[in-house]
Amino acid sequence: MKPFSDIFCVVMPFLYAALALIYGLTFFRGNQSLERLRFPLLLTTVILHLFYLTARGIMLDHPPITSVFEIMSLLAASIAIAYMYIEWRTHTSNTGAFILLLAFAFQTVSSLFIRDVITIPEYLHSLVLGLHVSAALLGYTGISLSAVYGFLYLMLYHEIKSTRFGLIYSRLPSLEMLETMCNRSEVFGFAMLSVAIGVGLLWLPQAFDEFSYWDPKLVGTLVIWLLYAIALGAKRGLGWQGRKTIVISLIAFGCMFLSMTVINLYMSGFHSFH
Repeated sequence: MKPFSDIFCVVMPFLYAALALIYGLTFFRGNQSLERLRFPLLLTTVILHLFYLTARGIMLDHPPITSVFEIMSLLAASIAIAYMYIEWRTHTSNTGAFILLLAFAFQTVSSLFIRDVITIPEYLHSLVLGLHVSAALLGYTGISLSAVYGFLYLMLYHEIKSTRFGLIYSRLPSLEMLETMCNRSEVFGFAMLSVAIGVGLLWLPQAFDEFSYWDPKLVGTLVIWLLYAIALGAKRGLGWQGRKTIVISLIAFGCMFLSMTVINLYMSGFHSFH
């Protein structure tokens, strides 16, 4: 399995780059001949990515969750799968270039820095850990999609505000649709992150004899959760909408990226599995 895993580790960023390029060309130039290639290539990329993750898990005899770079590859696949479902259900593909560009970024970083971890602690085989990681992964996927839709909302809002009705205005969904998609992704991400935090806090004392609730990764995750709680609470309690809550969502996404990279690599304690 190792040759297949190594090959796909190199190939996956190029597949996502091709996807982002094709979706980008159809968005900015309206190339109809490429439009027919988008969804089949997206489906093929998702299938190959799942094959890569499965092959890697079989080769190493453990799920690919032992490092931040394996998690990034899982996150890239989750983002692609979530977008594929959104495109299939809504028949809207004009946001694909921006979402798949994020998947490309995560997978590229993963492929560049991922390493094979053969020996892992026994607790990494726990089913409870699998539930925790799955919920966190779904939460991060929702947060990532929310950030992309929020960014597109701000782009479109700025173009409308400046009365420049150009390409962005003509190709993107309406402000209301972008805000709705942002909000739904945000609620889903918040709910899954809540599950991940709850399961993690219950499982933590059983898995580790010595640990601290002040672990930087745990604190960072709670900060992200709190920011989303503030945004969702402001919508319901204060009637906030549009830019105000979207800015908070983008700040929360920045905190998530910081948590996945700097904190996970250099500051985390029990979240460093190798």
